[in-house]
Amino acid sequence: MRKQIVAGNWKMNNNLQEAKELCSSIISQLGVSDKEVIIAPSYVHLASLVEFTKGSAVMLAAQNCHQELSGAYTGEISASMLAYLGLDYVILGHSERRVHNGEDNALLVKKVNAAISQGLKVIYCCGETLEQRKSGVHFDLITNQIMEGLFHLDAETMNRIVIAYEPLWAVGTGVTATSAQAQEMHAHIRKVLTDKYGADVAQNTSILYGGSCVPSNAGELFAQTDVDGGLIGGASLNAEDFTSIIKA
Repeated sequence: MRKQIVAGNWKMNNNLQEAKELCSSIISQLGVSDKEVIIAPSYVHLASLVEFTKGSAVMLAAQNCHQELSGAYTGEISASMLAYLGLDYVILGHSERRVHNGEDNALLVKKVNAAISQGLKVIYCCGETLEQRKSGVHFDLITNQIMEGLFHLDAETMNRIVIAYEPLWAVGTGVTATSAQAQEMHAHIRKVLTDKYGADVAQNTSILYGGSCVPSNAGELFAQTDVDGGLIGGASLNAEDFTSIIKA
């Protein structure tokens, strides 16, 4: 049975005090949850929030990691460092890193391998631009992002992968894919997984929607058969909005 997951990507927001206050508010408002709840703060807050979240229903993720485990890579953070802190997840392939940092599927293979080797679970992001959707290549594009980034893994290792579909035209724009559009792409992703790994792996892989998901549309999105939760950006910076989305 695949997990229902809501992950909050805080991106480059919050100083340490703000991060602690937000984390504390989320924990207190959330209480006991049967969902898997994840927050991804900035690197510099992770060590502090590991202690803050102990014994709570909230898990921690990093927003990225380097493809090497150590070395002369100034300014980078390795998967081994994240694992040492006791983190649960790392987000890889986010659209903002694909666009602004030039990360491609070949690089993401190395990052996925590094994360998996250190016992981390991966939230692997995929998505298309508005132009790509309008031109009708979005299904092929998503297929390639998944095949080229994940299909080197065996079936057993896939249980450490969560996929997040984030249409770039809906990330931070206030425009949300309709529930039908989200379901259509999530069903496509599950079919891609089925064709490679079989129904058992596909049906046990959580696929999240990311892209202007807010309390008012979360319920409709999450009600779709193949939408297993969300990768939440802006709304995760408000404890009440984030917990409302989780409860949806």
